[in-house]
Amino acid sequence: MEKQLCAILLFCSMIMAMPVVHGIDESPQALEKWFQSLSMMKEKVTKLHFYFRDQVSGENPTAVGVAQAINTSQSPTFFGLVRVMDNALTVGPEPNSPIVGRAQGTYTSAGLEEVGLLMTLNFVFTSGEYKGSTLSVLGRNPIFNLYRELPIVGGSGVFRLAHGIATAKTYSFNTTSDDAIVEYKVIVLHY
Repeated sequence: MEKQLCAILLFCSMIMAMPVVHGIDESPQALEKWFQSLSMMKEKVTKLHFYFRDQVSGENPTAVGVAQAINTSQSPTFFGLVRVMDNALTVGPEPNSPIVGRAQGTYTSAGLEEVGLLMTLNFVFTSGEYKGSTLSVLGRNPIFNLYRELPIVGGSGVFRLAHGIATAKTYSFNTTSDDAIVEYKVIVLHY
């Protein structure tokens, strides 16, 4: 009985401490209060810079194919290929660069005539001042263009009601393994 009571108390204290760990209270009551004060808040601009490490090869890939059309392998654009990712976001392009977050979501080859990916993902920040916050991306990524503009359509934590632009530029691409490192510069408006 004593062990059960200790376990219950430990569980309850963890639940109560969760909003503090993320730095922002996400309870329904706190969100309602936040929305009520929204009209008095000023919109902020935040600029972010990081690298997205898409690893599809090797023993521990961070992006894996989960679906494809019958004719995807014959398509010059890999039309119909769907991958799920949990890619590291790092400070720099180097292999041992510190991780600041993860890119979690999917990308789908959605172009018949030009390689263009439909990107649906969250930038999930796991360290630093944005730890516990996310930015949501939904847009087209024509990967062979020098610069690609992807819309930021939302966010959570310090990025509540976020909107903005993520600019992607390929830093490196291995044509044998299909592994890539992509530089992202993000400008986001939020409250």
